[in-house]
Amino acid sequence: MSPVGSVLIVGACAGGLATAESLRRKGYEGALTLLGAEDELPYDRPPLSKQVLSGAWEPERARLRSGEALAALGAEFVLGDPAIGFDAGRREVTTAAGRTLTADAVVVATGVTARALPAQRGVGGTHVVRDLGDAVALRSGLSGARRVVVVGDGVLGAEAAATVRQMGLDVALVGPQPAPMTDQLGPLVAGHLADLHRRHGVALHGGVLLDSLHTDGGRVSGLRLSDGTELDADVVVTAVGCTPATAWLENSGIDLDDGVVCDAHCRAAPGVWAVGDVARWHHEGLGRLVRLENRTNASEQALAVASDILGEGRPYMPVPYFWTDQFDVKLQVYGIASQDAGAEVVEGDPAAGRFVVRHDGPLGPERVIGWNMPKQTRLHRAHVVDRYARPPQPVP
Repeated sequence: MSPVGSVLIVGACAGGLATAESLRRKGYEGALTLLGAEDELPYDRPPLSKQVLSGAWEPERARLRSGEALAALGAEFVLGDPAIGFDAGRREVTTAAGRTLTADAVVVATGVTARALPAQRGVGGTHVVRDLGDAVALRSGLSGARRVVVVGDGVLGAEAAATVRQMGLDVALVGPQPAPMTDQLGPLVAGHLADLHRRHGVALHGGVLLDSLHTDGGRVSGLRLSDGTELDADVVVTAVGCTPATAWLENSGIDLDDGVVCDAHCRAAPGVWAVGDVARWHHEGLGRLVRLENRTNASEQALAVASDILGEGRPYMPVPYFWTDQFDVKLQVYGIASQDAGAEVVEGDPAAGRFVVRHDGPLGPERVIGWNMPKQTRLHRAHVVDRYARPPQPVP
């Protein structure tokens, strides 16, 4: 018999749903409630900047499960009612509609919110891409547009630029990094990614910030960059990072610092756990707090949290992993590299469009990146596993 009589999951997207499904697979038969801020049933976010944005998928196809599968879960879904307050001691959640929900175990899975630039507020033709509604609105906004500027050169910005370019529009990608995704890939692989975008006609403006937007009749017409460059634009997409959705947890008794601060078991307080993009937990293998914004972590962490709720937990020490599809390239990234890690091509050839790069730091291999070599990249992942499976050891 489970030691937990009821579970409330605040957040009804990938991490929240995966937690609920993991609990049921492990035999939990108690009351299970998922509280979601959006009206939508659980859906997947990675397709938003690709298949949904391009029109290859209708929005419904991004749903994670069918209505029948969700019904079989035996959970209550309370949607379209965001949490606005929490009492950790009582494990009591207050919602915008005036509901008060309590449970023996509460899982925080509220994710992150997209940062919007102050200059874009109230300006037509400016967009972010975080939720399903954002992707649908941008897809509609691109109809009749010709010139698009994407501000932000991380994963989401690079994906959006690639998708929009493949739709036949003129695209400029603007960001502070010397090449797209330099922080996530390192200079070597990011340089190849920059070449990929240029070959497909994306105009890159690296090492710059947005200075100001130009408008005409309340709609964006262009922008000025910090180096003085002027760009025309019918649509501007901003992808300048996200903020953990923790405002509802202020004064709750939960420790907040760039997310919900958790121990190695993803516990934020007695009877309270966090999962997914919002969770900042102690990774024992790295010896520090880590917060990861990617789909893979949401699923893996959900399984760890479900196990811990049921008394079967162990420290959560994953090898960080994410992937991105841009043009005809699939990039897979295992691990996190330090600033002074060296990069080496260990398999394949960049000139042939298929290769694997390994980053080695002071304590050995730290990260493996595959470019159109999924099988070989998974094999090379073995070189970095030890780094994340045990506490770091001092250099002799």
